[in-house]
Parts: sequence; structure tokens; C-alpha cells
Amino acid sequence: MSTLRIALAQINTCVGDIEGNTATILEWCEKAAGHGATLVAFPEMTVTGYPIEDLAFRASFRRAAEHALDGLAAALVERGLGRLAVVVGTLGQSAEGRPTNEAAVLRDGAVLARYTKHHLPNYGVFDEYRIFSPGHERCVFELDKRRIGLVICEDIWQDGGPVADMDDADISLLLVINGSPYEEGKGHVRTELCVRRAREVEAAVAYVNMVGAQDDLVFDGGSFVVGADGRLLASVPQFDERLLVWDLPDDGATPEPTEVAPPMEPDEEVYRALVLGLRDYVVKNGFHSVTLGLSGGIDSALAAAISADAVGGGNVVGVSMPSRYSSDHSKDDAADLARRIGADYRIQPIGPMVDVFESELGVDGIAAENIQARVRGVILMAISNNEGHLVLATGNKSELATGYSTIYGDAVGGFAPLKDVDKSRVWALSRWRNAQARARGEIEPIPVSSIEKPPSAELRPGQVDQDSLPPYDLLDEVLDAYVENAEGRAELLARGFDPAVVDKVLSLVDRAEWKRRQYPPGTKVTALAFGRDRRLPITTRWREPRGETAR
Repeated sequence: MSTLRIALAQINTCVGDIEGNTATILEWCEKAAGHGATLVAFPEMTVTGYPIEDLAFRASFRRAAEHALDGLAAALVERGLGRLAVVVGTLGQSAEGRPTNEAAVLRDGAVLARYTKHHLPNYGVFDEYRIFSPGHERCVFELDKRRIGLVICEDIWQDGGPVADMDDADISLLLVINGSPYEEGKGHVRTELCVRRAREVEAAVAYVNMVGAQDDLVFDGGSFVVGADGRLLASVPQFDERLLVWDLPDDGATPEPTEVAPPMEPDEEVYRALVLGLRDYVVKNGFHSVTLGLSGGIDSALAAAISADAVGGGNVVGVSMPSRYSSDHSKDDAADLARRIGADYRIQPIGPMVDVFESELGVDGIAAENIQARVRGVILMAISNNEGHLVLATGNKSELATGYSTIYGDAVGGFAPLKDVDKSRVWALSRWRNAQARARGEIEPIPVSSIEKPPSAELRPGQVDQDSLPPYDLLDEVLDAYVENAEGRAELLARGFDPAVVDKVLSLVDRAEWKRRQYPPGTKVTALAFGRDRRLPITTRWREPRGETAR
């Protein structure tokens, strides 16, 4: 048997754009054929985009997906690509009329094989859409006298699942099509899983993953091939559309590694995810530009830098909204940042508007502070309504966890790029982005003073965040244990944290769930993101018990 050339098409699709997605599939099929491929594989649910959530239950949507699949098979023949085997993910329908997650193999104008996944993910991408399809537990198809096993995404995460059913199928290749969302540290887990499965079926594993963003999810691509012996044979970079072309050698021959993309360092990986998440949210929702408040602080500075990298500095409208408490250095830093990234910079003092509210309402203290934040929110929304920019909320995960934000104030917006990034990481990413600029001989986008000065909302004279919160390095440690790892008060004290700090942080977190529910969506980059992975009751009397000992 001769060498079989495989192409993995790591592409970016859009949920609901069935016509556009199909056109993209055809474009990349032509690229694959141009590289001499016999087989090209696309990610999970490429035809419909992913995840489709409750669109799965619309019969009209399922009919459109099936019609598009038939049209795709015919179009391949019309373009002279009929002999190219094309594996695409799509939305199907069971005999009972329920939605299914499917992979179809197209060749010669027809469906050569079809695999119905035995369940749909129910960990937040799909919720409780379990579908069992008897008779479709294994899909093995033959291509040029080579037997190829086909599974979808989460199948490889199950011990004893569809992959185990192939251990006696004598396959030459296990093909896995994926819609695997990004989270930091997940890449090596995917590779290790595929190494295990390759050894189980005694065949190479080709893993193709989608790239792009959908709402708060980012798909990072990172497609790769591992050999039956567990060696990484080929891979392409994350966060870009790519075509990985790899030759499956004659049966019995030992494949040699080809081009392997170097791994990204953690800060670069997270930063790239944030840029892609924002860019696709803007573009796929029909916006062309963004607007945000520029305070001179680190959060708005990083959000602005990400925005400039995502949509171009000229499409970023940065608004300085000084109050009577705004320091000169904050105003200077905001202007400096705007110059560095080439943003449209505007100044709108809020003093006269705040004075009217205060005189009419007679408020002071926190109520007066919140009025300042809410006036700023009104200004940004007015600019958005008038000019069509997407408003960005610039708060970080540490603030969101503790409720350190003003609802309808700094929390307004259509998207929150730093929603899943804690304060300590905000500083780290800012330093990384500046270092990257220096290495390229470019201007650092973020003023050093914004990185180094103590963070402050500047809502009263001399205010700094640490008046209300523990130091951020300590706060983030406690939050990581309590929020990310679900440890209770007893476990936190056993770690050695000060009881006063623990009680303060836990109280802040527990009281702020109602605020988190109303916060804009934002890019998920960790294993536990507010709004998608962690939801606690708003109305609850549970409090962590005092005096309990960790066991």
C-alpha cells in the first residue's frame, strides 16, 4: 500500500452561518487538494459552527445543516474534488427526531460513512443533551485500502468508550475531530490522552481542533499527530487557521516526525487567547470598533492593548472621564497609553454631571462613589449608542470575585476581556506584552507607570484598592483556593492564611454572586470561569462554619 496523505484543516467557523461555513470548507478542501491530500478532516460541527446550544432543538436548523451537507458533497464533485475524502462535523438527527453530534465522510458526491456520537458534552458547552444512538458505537471506514477509525472530541476522554471498541479493528489511523475549548494548561492533557489512545489501538492518532471564539469560549487549534509509539510527529501553532499536511506511511513502516510547532510560554498563550476571544466577539457580532474607559490604571491599559491587537488601535475609542479626585498622573497615563496604541482618545469630565446627581439626591459616601462610576457607564453607553462601538468592561477576575465593582457603572458593557484573568495575571500579561514589543523593536503599549503604581478607583481622596481589599498577591492566593479549588474556611486556615483575611475574602465572595450574574460575558482562559463553570445560589444562608477542622 502507498503512503496516504492526510490534511487537518484547523479553521474558524461561526455559529449559525451555515452558508459561510460551507464556503470555508470548500476553500480549505481546495487547499488540501493542492497539497496532494487524499483525505482532509475538519473540526467538530464545522457545518453549523460550535457550540450551537439550544439551536440544536430547532428542526429548521437541523434541516439546514443536512441540506448543506448534501450541497457540500455535490459541490466537491462540481469543483473536481470528488475523489477527495472529506470528513466534516455537523448536526444530525436521530430516528426519534432528537439532535445528534455527527461526523460525515464525503466522497464521490455521497456520504461514505457517518458517525453519530453517543452523547453530546454536558459540561457547559451543551447542557444535559445526552443522546444514545445504538448501532453507531464505532465508525471505521476504508480509504485506499487503509482502515481509518473516526471519533469525535470527548470520545477520547472516556476509558472504555468508542476508542476501546476499535482495539480489534486493525485500523491504520484514528482520526479525532474536535471542538475543544481553550483553557490554560489543557494542551498537554490533549496530547497525553492521544498518546494513550494511540497505544491502545496501535495506530497513529490525528487530532484536528477548531480555532476561533464563540461568545466566552476560545478554541485554540493546536492540531497534531502522534504515532502509535506515542511520539509527537507533527503539529501546527495555536490560535491561527492552519492546514497540517502529514503522510501516513505504508502499514508497518515507522513514521518520522515532520514539522512540530514549538509550545508557547504560558503568558503568550493566555494573551493570544484573549486577543482572539475579543476579535471574534467583535467581528462575529457585526461590530468594527470598541470603546472603553481609560483611567490610567493597569486594567484599562491591558484591556486597551488587547483591543488594539484584536481590532487595530484606530478602532479603539478610549475615553478619559476625570472626576475631582482624578490625579494628574492618571490622566497623563491614559493619554500616554492612547498615543502608544494609536487610539481615538477623548476626554469627558464627569464633575458637572456628578454634581447634579449629588445635589438632587443628597448622597455621600459609597453612594456618591457609585454615582461617579455610573455616570461613566452612562457616557460610554451613550457613545456606543451614537457611534456603534462595542463597550468593554475592564474589570478583572479578582474584582469580580469580591464584588469590587459598581453594578451599572464600571460593570457596564457588551464584553469583558479580563473577566477570567486575576489581578496578579493582569500585571504579568502587561509585562509580557511590553517585553514582546521591546523584542520586536516596537513601542511598549502600556506605560510603565500604569504597571508600577498602586491600583486605585480614585473615587475619593487618596483612595487605593488595598483600603478595601487585601494585597492582590495574597487575595489571589485565597481566591484560587476558595473559588478555583472549592476549599472551605477550615482548609484555608490549614494552609496558614490569616483568619481575618480568610473571613473577609469569603464574605466578599459569597455576597457578590448577584453582581457576577449581571456581568458581561468575557473570554474563558481558566478551568473555572465565572458565569460558565461556577454558579452558586444568589439566595442562600450557607456560610463557611467557624471552628471546623480540615480532614
